[in-house]
Amino acid sequence: MAKGIRDKVAIVGMGCTYFGEKWDQSATDMMITAAYEAYEDAGIQPKDIQAAWVGTTQAGVRGTVLSAPLKLQYIPITRIENACATGTDAFRNACYGVASGAYDIALALGVEKIKDTGYSGLETSLSRHKAQDTWVDPEVFMGMPAQFAMAATRYFHRYGLSPQDGKMTLAKISVKNHHNGTLAPKAHLHREITLEQVMNAPMFAWPLGLFDCCGVSDGSAAAIVTTPEIAKKLRKDYVLVKGLGVACGADQAQLQDDYDFTHFEETVMAAKLAYAEAGITNPREQVSMASVHDCFSITELINYEDLGFSPHGKGKEDVDSGFFALDGKLPVNTDGGLKCFGHPVGASGLRMIYELYKQLQGKADKRQLKDPKFGVSHNLGGIPGRFTCAVCVLGKQD
Repeated sequence: MAKGIRDKVAIVGMGCTYFGEKWDQSATDMMITAAYEAYEDAGIQPKDIQAAWVGTTQAGVRGTVLSAPLKLQYIPITRIENACATGTDAFRNACYGVASGAYDIALALGVEKIKDTGYSGLETSLSRHKAQDTWVDPEVFMGMPAQFAMAATRYFHRYGLSPQDGKMTLAKISVKNHHNGTLAPKAHLHREITLEQVMNAPMFAWPLGLFDCCGVSDGSAAAIVTTPEIAKKLRKDYVLVKGLGVACGADQAQLQDDYDFTHFEETVMAAKLAYAEAGITNPREQVSMASVHDCFSITELINYEDLGFSPHGKGKEDVDSGFFALDGKLPVNTDGGLKCFGHPVGASGLRMIYELYKQLQGKADKRQLKDPKFGVSHNLGGIPGRFTCAVCVLGKQD
């Protein structure tokens, strides 16, 4: 019977580049920066890495996308692509490599270099999935903002929010994340915004305006994982992996005419798997902080509920009370999230884990929380009904 991964793997080193428009850096440059910061943080040498997993959607194919820049000669390296969950899935595979006993020390690295490719955002459902030739795909143009805008309007309708109240709730989430981003030196955007600015910003797909949507960035992040026994010899403040969960949808949104569009089942199921491993039975009370996938402000609101932080339909009340603010009971996106870091797809998951790692070590500087115990990271990639979701739970040593 499966026993899960709780406390079988430790993070001993992490690195993260500055995210943004890196016109003067290649993907290779960013991978080297992130990996060597992680090596230095862990106190190890590149020769100590026995296996690696690299997450990217556009930086290259095969494991050689990582072996060449880092000169990791003749070790097993696997390239991972799992949409927006790519970085977290690379981390998950590295953890399983160590937990299985196959390797003592492994590297997980995520990278994306897309600002100078003309890439302006996630592709439409039609262009991305047409190649799969599933006849249920909609034959209409439907970009990501439009899809999540439909989730927002449906959420407002189901829970009785007026258009003004619903949009104001989303605006408060964006203002919170922009504030947190001003405290994160490696974020792409460092600018406070006001509710008035969000409410009056140019519209993408109602109710999602300019400040409800995350941007595109370049970036890379890396983690070195090992066994707790080896971790103890390397540093005192290593961080333990408590739980990991991945769940993939199977087109329910398109096959079921009663799909509600106000929750994403993939998040619910991935969280269930990760919480069970971590021993979390009441996430609202037990989780100290979270980095959730805020590709759009409505996504973060729905994530609060799908991850068990708020009862379904009650996320607005927690937003209004400041429950998820930096000084709230359960701070979310303490570094500004995707809203301020942007979304270099393959790197985002490991960037989120980097923030939890720093917080658990007490090294998050001006945004440091008081004695966090458990941190949750969450990624959601794809389209409604066909999402891939990854959830990771990290914690301190007992």
